[in-house]
Amino acid sequence: MNTILVANRGEIACRVIRSARSLGARTVAVYSDADRHALHVESADEAVHIGPAKAIDSYLNVEAILNAARATGATAVHPGYGFLAENADFARRVAAAGLTWIGPTPAQIEAMGDKARARHIAQAAGVPVVPGSDRFPGGQLDGLAAAAAQVGYPLLVKAAAGGGGIGMRLVEHEDQLLKTAEATQTMATRSFGDGTIFLERYIPRARHVEIQVFGAGDGRAIHLFERDCSIQRRFQKVIEESPAPGLPDDVRARMAEAAVALARQQCYAGAGTVEFIVDARTFEFFFLEMNTRIQVEHPVTEMITGVDLVALQLKLAGGDPLDELDQARIVPRGHAIECRLYAENPAKMFLPSPGKLNRLTLPPASAQVRIDTGVREGDTITAYYDPMIAKLICHGPDRDAALATLDATLAECAIDGIANNIDFLGRVVRHPAFRAGEVFTGFIDNYKTDLLG
Repeated sequence: MNTILVANRGEIACRVIRSARSLGARTVAVYSDADRHALHVESADEAVHIGPAKAIDSYLNVEAILNAARATGATAVHPGYGFLAENADFARRVAAAGLTWIGPTPAQIEAMGDKARARHIAQAAGVPVVPGSDRFPGGQLDGLAAAAAQVGYPLLVKAAAGGGGIGMRLVEHEDQLLKTAEATQTMATRSFGDGTIFLERYIPRARHVEIQVFGAGDGRAIHLFERDCSIQRRFQKVIEESPAPGLPDDVRARMAEAAVALARQQCYAGAGTVEFIVDARTFEFFFLEMNTRIQVEHPVTEMITGVDLVALQLKLAGGDPLDELDQARIVPRGHAIECRLYAENPAKMFLPSPGKLNRLTLPPASAQVRIDTGVREGDTITAYYDPMIAKLICHGPDRDAALATLDATLAECAIDGIANNIDFLGRVVRHPAFRAGEVFTGFIDNYKTDLLG
């Protein structure tokens, strides 16, 4: 692959460009009106304007992206995460244009993208799944109450085409069921073009633990250990770490085995993440979903394994047999933890806070500290895209050391001009319960008085 077009923006575009350059590949960035002077544009060898600021007119504009690839002589497309990364039709269009798609096959994206279908595939691979219902297509809710009674309360109403916490609503009592189901179908139709929903058992004291996998596309697959992503707000991840604190070794091993079994059954090609919900009391675990892309939190895995996951994606797409894809060679080292700096106001329900970064001070990178960002001081965080400013990833010989490094790293960060979550993240990292490894998805709600002031 001589020239790789990165069909994304921000920190993930910058991150893909770095790995591509390390392998000697030329890179092409795409940009909207709002990103004309963005860091990812300056980082690439060439950049092409693809449309107005709104994502639907630019980063989701398939024809504009393919035209950019043709105009620059690109031979491959890396989608990053978000936008078109898990769009099977886009992957097909890339291949039909004679370009190499850097990711799993369109069929694999499609199979795992339908959350209800993914449950059945996981069951066939012997992976435990959360008790749930059959699908209810948009506008069809016959038998909903009976299905809910069988699943049991509390439960989640989930959009079959959703993911990453989007299209997921909690129902604690029967009288909330119908209204919530109708609202979720409406939202799913508007957001995903598919109003299909299903019901799933809700585990009140839950942990969110995911396994990073990588498949060669020929039935070979390995895992690169787990990441605990339990510190969340409204089903969106805030802090991720590895190893998962307090997780029994036998549970850790069985989850990894289950994830690899699923990847092998699918002859999965490339990087993927198998996500599990874990009962924090019993450590019983269940399949949640599989993300068929590189994850936001992939640097955590890279920090503990020394493996460049994006470079592996590029090598596989370029025809490398990946002889290094050997489980025995993947050895974890120490502890890594990541937090995400956002332009948002924690005191106002985490509302996005777009505006100019009048000051942006981030600590220098080192062997213990990695900074992934797509912005610089003086840039503007717009209202058009996700308001992430940077990711801080810290490593240490153990969890206490990694946390101490993260705490110190946060203290070195300074942002002026817009509201941000630096202080909030510091309060989470220093909280005694978090320090003690008491991680669960309701952590922020449970300790909101301490965390939000």
